[in-house]
Amino acid sequence: MAAVHKLIEELGRQGALRAAQTEGDRRAVEAAISYMSDEEAGIGFLYSGWCQAALPHKRLADDAVWKVQTERVTLVVEPGRRNLVGDYTEFCGVPYGSRARLILLYLQSEALRTSSRDVELGRSLHAWLGRLGIPIGGKSFADVREQADRLSRCRLTFHVQQEGRAGLINQNIVDAAMFVSDGESRQGSLFVETARLSETFYEQLRKHPVPLEEAAIKAISNNSQALDVYCWLAYRLHVLPAARTVSWPALFAQFGSSYKKLAHFKMRFVDSVKIATAVYRDANIELDEKGIILKPSRPPVAPKQIATTGKILIARVQPDGGNFSSVAESAQSDDRRSPTILVTGSGRSLKARPPKIWDTSH
Repeated sequence: MAAVHKLIEELGRQGALRAAQTEGDRRAVEAAISYMSDEEAGIGFLYSGWCQAALPHKRLADDAVWKVQTERVTLVVEPGRRNLVGDYTEFCGVPYGSRARLILLYLQSEALRTSSRDVELGRSLHAWLGRLGIPIGGKSFADVREQADRLSRCRLTFHVQQEGRAGLINQNIVDAAMFVSDGESRQGSLFVETARLSETFYEQLRKHPVPLEEAAIKAISNNSQALDVYCWLAYRLHVLPAARTVSWPALFAQFGSSYKKLAHFKMRFVDSVKIATAVYRDANIELDEKGIILKPSRPPVAPKQIATTGKILIARVQPDGGNFSSVAESAQSDDRRSPTILVTGSGRSLKARPPKIWDTSH
């Protein structure tokens, strides 16, 4: 679905905006313009489980449990508790919305970049959000602070089923956190300054990371459903051996938990797909009356070279009769420096530090 990019190239930015027939079309054009004009070449990583099942879009009751079920993965998120004065505690609610997704992406990207479970949520997070165009101050800062607090306290369970086998992963996202006061007296108002990812979550992330373009995230950073669709397509498309249709009921189960009716979900989902593919130019998909047709596509960030201490792993994505297959080769290296990863995607050259193992088959 690169039609929006062709439209911009043929009509120019203002012409493409004038040609947009619906609000969804206009937002897709705006996202594509933002993405195409971004000269930064950053890369982020997300655990593959989050690409299949995501957080709620809107706030739930503070004691409510969030559950979303897909073909392969069921995610259950339980809210944590804040300590109050005396013998009292209170539920703080599950994380939700675009800000929670961005913080979660930052935590995972930073952990892999530094090869450490310990992640700073102070100045470094502010700088990263600034690169994404998120204002740091006022209501925006309050939203970031609240979602960081919810993420640090919640507990999640991934139920994974594949090829007749089932697995269960119970974990916190964060094992330990350091809070600093914002000048208020109530303990619940403290801000998460540093966080240590749980060992289980960190190991799963190292084994199953999905690389994403920072420019794409920036262009759709205020749209939580478009973020979910982009991450899902980045995870699914490049490993498909052939075209596959995902039905509307299946899409509704995965992405539509916030909607009561399938018809209402369809309208919003179509717009989200337009916006997501506006920043994933190589995504080869079609929407029809049955659902969405996913076709083998280049990933948004194509692995080119992965280097680890003592070994170099080179992975390429090459065309093969219209499909794409991964080719990998290993070589010995005497380089004992910190591991790095060099990747290219959508015409961009990107550089970031990788996990020691990058398994893109999951």
